[in-house]
Amino acid sequence: MNERLRIALDLAARGVPSLPLRQGKRPFPNCQACHGSACGDRPHMKAAGPCRCPRPCHAWAAATTDPAVLTSPEWEQAWRQAVAVAYHPAGAGLTVLDLDNSAAVTWARQTLPATRIVPTTRGEHWIYRATMPSANAVHPGVDIKSRSTYARWLGPGTGVLTDLPPAVRALIVKEETTPARGGVVSSLHQRAIWDRTVATGCRHTETYVNAGLERGLAKVRSHPKSGAGSQAFGVASFLAAQHTQCPGPCGLEAIGEQIVDAAVSVGVPEPYARRAVANGLRPALGEAS
Repeated sequence: MNERLRIALDLAARGVPSLPLRQGKRPFPNCQACHGSACGDRPHMKAAGPCRCPRPCHAWAAATTDPAVLTSPEWEQAWRQAVAVAYHPAGAGLTVLDLDNSAAVTWARQTLPATRIVPTTRGEHWIYRATMPSANAVHPGVDIKSRSTYARWLGPGTGVLTDLPPAVRALIVKEETTPARGGVVSSLHQRAIWDRTVATGCRHTETYVNAGLERGLAKVRSHPKSGAGSQAFGVASFLAAQHTQCPGPCGLEAIGEQIVDAAVSVGVPEPYARRAVANGLRPALGEAS
């Protein structure tokens, strides 16, 4: 039996819908009848339709646990040409956090609860129990694969499968809102000043810290339409990393308040901004505060 078909049948026996991937690790193209959604699409797609095509058309929507379909003549040629196997995470009640590089893996280890982990070519797949909408670039190097998408099967992985945490669901919360009129809104905290009174244990000079902080705040404020929340996380992470070797305290809370204020001033909801900054500062706060 074709090795990739054998894997698909094994997944089917465990309730995991799968499909073949062609060269380039992409789904096979739609047949002529399904091309351009001429068939009306399948019933469980976003634009629900009547399509019952027996071929592996419509990518993730073709994934199945039916052995009769997987071994059918309509799928036979696809399996012969397949270079990999994919699966539909939500179809198995799962969410995959696709961490595309070492920095993303480090972020996940510092931020999220441990779960089942599958090594990939450049990073890791973190698999959680439960489904959610899929989204790309929810954090640098991080995609979410669950509903209406597929993930490449790279093995069962190791570790205990755990429930999808709120922190992952929060990654796709829409951060954009109407920019605040007239500058900072009234609910903002007064601007904190970083100096030696709040950082008696920092090994850096005030000039060094404030110069980096000003550049970071400018970067956050330069995204008035979208992306300021992500920038706030990145700035907090970068600035906090400068203090991991300090004996502390370093006044990171004061720095965080200014980043939150900058994000809110360009329209990021304050709870989102505080969550993003807290996540960015978290790795360093345990060592320098």
